[in-house]
Amino acid sequence: MTVTDLLTHGELTVRGRVQEASNAVLYCTVEHEGERVHCAYKPIAGERPLWDFPDGTLAQREVAAYEVSEALGWGLVPPTVLRAGPYGEGMCQLWIEGSAATLAVPGTPDGPGTGDDPGTGLLALLDTEEPGPGWKAIGFADVGGGRTALLVHADDDRLRRLAVLDAVINNSDRKGGHLLPTAAGRLYGIDHGVTFHTDDKLRTLLWGWAGEPLPEDALTALTALEAALEPGQALAARLTTLLTETEIAATRARVAALLAAGIHPKPGGEWPAIPWPPV
Repeated sequence: MTVTDLLTHGELTVRGRVQEASNAVLYCTVEHEGERVHCAYKPIAGERPLWDFPDGTLAQREVAAYEVSEALGWGLVPPTVLRAGPYGEGMCQLWIEGSAATLAVPGTPDGPGTGDDPGTGLLALLDTEEPGPGWKAIGFADVGGGRTALLVHADDDRLRRLAVLDAVINNSDRKGGHLLPTAAGRLYGIDHGVTFHTDDKLRTLLWGWAGEPLPEDALTALTALEAALEPGQALAARLTTLLTETEIAATRARVAALLAAGIHPKPGGEWPAIPWPPV
């Protein structure tokens, strides 16, 4: 049995609630034929209305992000399905045991690259004007007392792939807290409800490669994705149950533009480039 089969057909039992989430996020178990996993369940009924996204569509966008991630072959989004639950239809996603990326501060015990917590070492504030080896600059941040520090992210291939995925799905909310590194070395991205808009809304912390050539593995993955998005293909058919035709067409256009330019996108300027709060 696959994880997605278990998430889709298993008995869903609510165990608790993630209190800090802006929309309803329930911590659950799902069991089927003797197998059991933990998962996050986000019922559509618990979604807050947004001025720029249609009501009741965030769960579908989360599932679409998973489908696109799988088509890229990178496994960056935990298995995610749309299903009925105790509070109605919603998104059900495999729970990832790990620590969200934290902002490491120079001169502290959990500074960049230190400690056993996999959440450290991806984001940092540096008391320098240049990022130095192993880091990519995002911009300067006010740290209080009239001081600024350079906000950086790691020059990490896992983050770079996630930056490509975000460009494809037009992620308008890639915060540090949405990065889940695991002790086994995997990196997952979560919270993809505000994606696939037809307008350019890319807002992310992962601007460090902006304007740089896309790596070869990204070009190969994007080429395969472009083919999978063609009408009649399995992915394209699946997305028609989750997104509008206009949104799917915009996704095809973003993939084509990435392949034509061959570079990581730059901030567009029409929207704030970095989400707030960033972490």
